Amino acid sequence: MEESFKICASCEKRPNQLSNSQVLKRCVRCLNVYYCCKECQKADWPKHKKFCPQLHLVAIDRVVEWLVFKGDLPFTTEKWSKPQSEVKNWDDWLAMQGDLTPRLDPILAGANMTDLWTNAGRPRPEDDDLKQSLWRVSSEFFSRPLSIAWGMRLFGLNPYSKPLTIHLVGAGQSETLGARLTDYDELNKMFPGHQGMEVVMVGPEVMDGPIMRPPLRAFGPKERVYISAYKGLYHQFWEEVVEKEEAAKPDLVVGFHPGFDASQGLEQGWLPTLLLLRDYEIPSLFTALNETEMTYSLQILLELEMDMKGSGTSPFTSLKPEVVGLCPNHPPDYCNSHYFCFQGLLETVEFEEPEEA
Repeated sequence: MEESFKICASCEKRPNQLSNSQVLKRCVRCLNVYYCCKECQKADWPKHKKFCPQLHLVAIDRVVEWLVFKGDLPFTTEKWSKPQSEVKNWDDWLAMQGDLTPRLDPILAGANMTDLWTNAGRPRPEDDDLKQSLWRVSSEFFSRPLSIAWGMRLFGLNPYSKPLTIHLVGAGQSETLGARLTDYDELNKMFPGHQGMEVVMVGPEVMDGPIMRPPLRAFGPKERVYISAYKGLYHQFWEEVVEKEEAAKPDLVVGFHPGFDASQGLEQGWLPTLLLLRDYEIPSLFTALNETEMTYSLQILLELEMDMKGSGTSPFTSLKPEVVGLCPNHPPDYCNSHYFCFQGLLETVEFEEPEEA
């Protein structure tokens, strides 16, 4: 999680293409961009200087995010004092939380934070920079339950009126590595006294852990979010588990930037799942890393004649910048920054030709 792709940002040489006297060295500030020589670094500076400050944040966050696996993050949150309809963005959410300082200061002063920077082998940033990083990393964590709640709101699903089952498709390492049974408890804070919710994570890259347990066949306990997982493709999970009534059918399906727009094996991977969601008319919400990914995904769904219900910028995008691709010299991406939702097959109206007089 610390290293970017090693390639000269100017001439694009890789380590095996360098002469014996050359070695790739990182920009000392952002630690994300490599150069093979001072001439390449100087030539690239007019471009790199636009992105260096943001990439510097990426370098800090890559260390701080390990506190999620250490259990220091996310910080504890308060029960929502406003209904979901009145919490429209991060500013509204933070206003309910009050002063975060008493919750962040112990993390800053903790042994895990000290050990992280000792092992990182570079100077520890200032506390103000680390505090902002703690919030950015936490925002990525909280953006997942808040994206699920956004889908519930868009499709009019009310957890107070009945228990809800949410299937999280395409779940991978980012969602399941070190996952805990409490990872979606923000939904409890959002809907106190709800009828019960289940989140089933499904994907071929699901990691082993406490969440790797069978899904519920019936409704779970009230006022709790029950998390389970299945390792495999979603259409396989449907055939092997759901159709055999060993798991409840979903009220909502959510996918966090699944990337089927760039999939080389769409027919073997995502296509059966997308057609299943369409033909069973399951309310579905997917997120994207950027507008381009959302646009390409929408084109695929329109070709599949999906009935699109909405798309746009997510109100609860992660605030943690991400470097995606070989060259980091471009604007960073953000998890769950855009969304698109659909349900069922788009109805088409056939017009009869007028009879000849």
